[in-house]
Amino acid sequence: MSAQTAVAERLTGLVGTLRVHGIRIGTGETVDAAQAVAALGLADREQLREGLAATLLHNAGQRPIFDGVFDLYFPGGVGAPSTDAPADLGDLRDRLSLALTTGDQAMLGRLAVEAVNGFGGYGSSPGPGGWSSHQTLERLQPQTLLAGVRDSIRARTGPTGFADRLLEDEIRRRIEAFRRQVATEARRRVAERRGTDEIARRAIAPTADRVDFLSAGQAQVAELRRTVQPLARKLATRLAARRRRAARGSIDLRRTLRGSLSTGGVPMRLVLRKRRPVRPELVLLCDVSGSVSGFSNFTLLLVQALHDQFSRVRAFAFVNRIDEVTRLMEHGAAAPEELSARIRSEAELTSWRDSSDYGTALGEFAERYGEAVGSRTTVFVLGDARTNMCDPNLPAVRRVVGQARRVYWLNPEHRAQWGTGDSAALAYADLVEMHECRNVQQLSTLIARLLPI
Repeated sequence: MSAQTAVAERLTGLVGTLRVHGIRIGTGETVDAAQAVAALGLADREQLREGLAATLLHNAGQRPIFDGVFDLYFPGGVGAPSTDAPADLGDLRDRLSLALTTGDQAMLGRLAVEAVNGFGGYGSSPGPGGWSSHQTLERLQPQTLLAGVRDSIRARTGPTGFADRLLEDEIRRRIEAFRRQVATEARRRVAERRGTDEIARRAIAPTADRVDFLSAGQAQVAELRRTVQPLARKLATRLAARRRRAARGSIDLRRTLRGSLSTGGVPMRLVLRKRRPVRPELVLLCDVSGSVSGFSNFTLLLVQALHDQFSRVRAFAFVNRIDEVTRLMEHGAAAPEELSARIRSEAELTSWRDSSDYGTALGEFAERYGEAVGSRTTVFVLGDARTNMCDPNLPAVRRVVGQARRVYWLNPEHRAQWGTGDSAALAYADLVEMHECRNVQQLSTLIARLLPI
């Protein structure tokens, strides 16, 4: 295989994997990337990285995915370093401390390779069973070097006063960058053994909008909160466009045919029914128990940002009791990071136990808040439909369905898990239109399609 063919295969593999991770890349952009490779060459890897990023990416949020995939298809090295000398932990930590003190990026890269080679292999001898960045960092403990590095820099530069806090932040950034280099090196070693395509698809963390609500960590939840306002603006634009199109109304066949009499029966001018512009009403029923609460809270924040698109929005939260939380969704009533805590502290959501009970909560809604649902109301139920073996209370759901204009159920669990264990999803799905909604990407698509106009 020629070198040119090998580079072309790496580039097409890179593009294909980026598409798997949800980055839209067309044929024209792929051709531009190939021209960038031809113009930049392979001598300067970082220059090549920036050139491909410029031709393939659409926004800064896609950069973490790109960097991880690029490191696998265009690695900084091949194989393990050729040395038989056993790694000395103390010596490696001393050299790492010096590199962190001076900010020597090239040295940090070499130390990451050496650390994985010496301490990252697992199996009967270094490497045969695989490579682990977690094991490497557990042995090396780079975070414990912060105080020593800080003192070394102070000794070189003298006291810095207020800048000491900035200095510690800079040292933490350098340590975090080294941790990422260790993870990249371990991934590269595994990819050489198991195949680049497989590791690139499975070992690269997805973007925030593709992370499952039920498995999102704190950092990912914080990132999701930052996407609420931009996503809401985009959805509001779509809803406004749909509303403008719908305002034109459908064809009034009788008036169109009557008007065609003057043209010999040829309908030269279509007459449309005038549609009375009425903003719809929205009711949200949100399970805020356990891991499902992250999904419900994000959806509440999104609807809060879209509040002006509806004549009325009412929100209800429940675990095994239900309570109205509309007041907390008013603009300025609760900061995004405080909404969940305030709902749990101010609303009456539980009785004598903390596990969710859909049957009791939905029955209480139908009895206490039945007037909230009318012929113009669209109801969204947010939850996994896991009843903890309690009665699902299907009659209460039928009552809500009979009163509402539309009822939709957004379920954050994978469709394959519906009806397993204590899930009553399939029973509810017989009465309500239920949709799988596991991440922001699916949620934004569903909201744009299902929200009433």
